[in-house]
Amino acid sequence: MDEINNFLSSLIPYAEWVMLFLVIGGGLYLAFYSRFIPYRYFRHAIGITAGKYDHAEDPGEVSHLQALSAAVAATVGLGNISGVAIAIYRGGPGVIFWIWLTAILGMCIKFYSCSLAIMYRSEDIDGNLQGGPMYYITKGLGKKARSLAVFFCVAGLVGFLGVFTVNQFTQTFMVVVDPETTLVPLGGTADSPQLYWKLVIGLVLSAITSLVIFGGLKKIAKVATAIVPFMVVLYFLAVLIVMVMNAEKIFPSLQLIITEAFNFNTAIEGGFWGIVILGVRRAVFSNEAGLGSAPMYHGQSKTKEPIQEGLVAMLGPFIDTIIVCTLTAVVIILSGAYLEAESDGILMTLIAFKKSLFGYGDVLLMLIVAAFALSTLFTYSYYGVKCLSFLTNATVGKWFNVYFVATITFAAVASVGLVINLIDLAYALMVIPNMIAVLYLSPKVNAKMKTYFVNYKNGKA
Repeated sequence: MDEINNFLSSLIPYAEWVMLFLVIGGGLYLAFYSRFIPYRYFRHAIGITAGKYDHAEDPGEVSHLQALSAAVAATVGLGNISGVAIAIYRGGPGVIFWIWLTAILGMCIKFYSCSLAIMYRSEDIDGNLQGGPMYYITKGLGKKARSLAVFFCVAGLVGFLGVFTVNQFTQTFMVVVDPETTLVPLGGTADSPQLYWKLVIGLVLSAITSLVIFGGLKKIAKVATAIVPFMVVLYFLAVLIVMVMNAEKIFPSLQLIITEAFNFNTAIEGGFWGIVILGVRRAVFSNEAGLGSAPMYHGQSKTKEPIQEGLVAMLGPFIDTIIVCTLTAVVIILSGAYLEAESDGILMTLIAFKKSLFGYGDVLLMLIVAAFALSTLFTYSYYGVKCLSFLTNATVGKWFNVYFVATITFAAVASVGLVINLIDLAYALMVIPNMIAVLYLSPKVNAKMKTYFVNYKNGKA
């Protein structure tokens, strides 16, 4: 297992630069190319999400709100809690600034990619509408680009596993239930109580996940729509209490983020560029901008207007990263937990909540993490099904869920380092074909955008 982890680690530097160039560079290009128009219609995007412009006869399977909820359920999760902690642990508070920047650019990337998901929808063998990178690659770029779509889907068979979520939930449970537990990596002795409980957690999560994901998209969307608002509000209230109790530390915490963002000596390795790249990696992990996952859900929306869905999708990185990740970061910094944690992962966030909420904050966080973890697992499985379905057919694609559930137990006992390296590498590989297609097809979106906003101003939206 160590050999695999070392091999993955050797590939990560190359993946980092690919993500930096395509996500930051591509995001900047799209922001200027769009003349920042999507950002100016933020309020309109909220109205679309609320159903103000819905039409019952529009094609699709789910509403704008359900599509956004499902996509956000896949992103608002452990990446916002432990992912932020990992970023601060490795790069210091300043890394949050680069997470913000990536998220702002990610909003524009999501606008373009999810507009394309509606523009280039296809039907599967069952007659259901399908959208996503594999479809706008093959239909937008032509059959000659099918190899790019295949490359994306193959990487997705790894990237869309719920291994990070399971791994971090297991760590949370072990620490909260027994704070003195020393977590053992895969390969622990058979009589190890830690390994035993990790296996139990993995099997329980597998069983719960199976009950939902085998029900298909509509069941996933229904469950996600019910869970996401609840868990976001509960998390927001917990953080709000912490902030009210430590109001005098909020501004200094935000100030520290800004000043440390340009500190060449903050990151564990890589100096200034190390902080920037770490911020990009964790932001992409948090909101999946440029990854190509969200277009799969948004491509199912009941709409004929690609620009409407692009605007709805744009809200995802704002909710996920600008709001939720910032709340986590501020709590970690004002509590001083980032100076105390001795390991990667969610331990830092647990320390912050326990210190700030009368000694019981870690228990509350465990309950919130459970909701985050389950919603993420439910939604991620659907991405993998779509990848395998494209490579084979819709019937074979459903078997991804069996593979997905089987990996949950593995993730519960694996080391956090192995899991992070595996997912970071898979994400970088998925970004390549998706961003190539988004950048190449961006003129098509601009043409649609020009027509749509003319109609909107004339009351024809």
